[in-house]
Amino acid sequence: MAHETQMGQGPTVSSQTKGKTERGVTHARKAAENLRSAAAATADEYRGRAEGVLDDALHRVRSFQDDSKQYVRDNPTKAVCTALAVGFVLGLIFRR
Repeated sequence: MAHETQMGQGPTVSSQTKGKTERGVTHARKAAENLRSAAAATADEYRGRAEGVLDDALHRVRSFQDDSKQYVRDNPTKAVCTALAVGFVLGLIFRR
């Protein structure tokens, strides 16, 4: 049977058990901190990759926009006819 305190409050916890518990808690806290650090490093890595992809996409969009403007300036009649044709086709599609 387990050791009982003098006042009948239940079993006592030995100092060895307390030490093991404290070591377990310390180990769990260190493991949680390591996990937190690893997650932060991974998040920073993915954030950097995402920023690079976003910068590349913005550069491509701006380049496409500039090329489109230049094409319209060079070929205004073609641009207007193309816009009318696209508008007509979209009108037919959305009417249904």
